[in-house]
Order: sequence, then structure tokens, then C-alpha cells
Amino acid sequence: MPAYFIVQNTIKDEAQYQKYVQAVVPFIASFGGKLVARRAKVEVLEGEHDQRPVVMFEFPDMEAIHAFWNSPDYVPIKKLREGIATMNIWAFPGA
Repeated sequence: MPAYFIVQNTIKDEAQYQKYVQAVVPFIASFGGKLVARRAKVEVLEGEHDQRPVVMFEFPDMEAIHAFWNSPDYVPIKKLREGIATMNIWAFPGA
């Protein structure tokens, strides 16, 4: 069953953040994740949203998301965004 990985962030240093993006996107792909939305503007149909854009990846399953997230090889990549981005990150299985 596919699973989804959503990121919503506030970026303080765009140039440094792009270094993170260049490293993390191919790393995510190595776990079967594919980018399906990049900095997408959320259209609120009902309720509230803080207007920050979102990035969404589709993975083969939740296990692949956990394998990516918990990989020791992700640690140095994750450090590229420390102090330059505040993130909300969600993962959930598809239907």
C-alpha cells in the first residue's frame, strides 16, 4: 500500500536549504520515494491553514518511509538543514 510523506517548512537560508534538497531528493528516491508535489500552494476549501507550501513524496509503503527516515546515511544529509529550516513532517499510509 503506498504511503505519503509530507513536509511543510519555513526556510531561513534558501541557498543552504537548496544544498539539502539536492542531497535529500535522490536519497529519498533510493528508498522508492517519488516527488509528487513541490512547494505546492495549499488551497483551503474548508477550515484553516497557515499558508506555507508543502512538499509531498509517495513511497511504496510506510516501511520504506521508516527505512529512509531511520537510515544512518540520512544523518549527515539532515544536518544540512539544521538551523536554517523549521519543519513539520508527516507520514501516513494510503488507502
